Amino acid sequence: MSLTNKQKQFLKAKAHELKPVVLLGGNGLTEGVVAEIDNALSFHELIKVKVPTEDREQKVLIMDAIIRETKADKVQVIGKTLVLFRPSDDKKIVLPRG
Repeated sequence: MSLTNKQKQFLKAKAHELKPVVLLGGNGLTEGVVAEIDNALSFHELIKVKVPTEDREQKVLIMDAIIRETKADKVQVIGKTLVLFRPSDDKKIVLPRG
């Protein structure tokens, strides 16, 4: 699924008040962390993930891996925070038409 600009703007507004639900630790991106992000996406649909690394290239690689592994859409990146969206079966968030 690819998000339109209108849908991304809608999700950015919804994500503004959210706190990061997953914070990567010193071990980086482990299977456990990916599973936690996956569970959070299934439950919330729209989440923030904090990737605390000073290395810009490493941050991009980690974020790309999270997006790939969870099959989620990247809404935006703000500093070290990644905003992800993946619709669940319950469809808690109704997206505007593109």
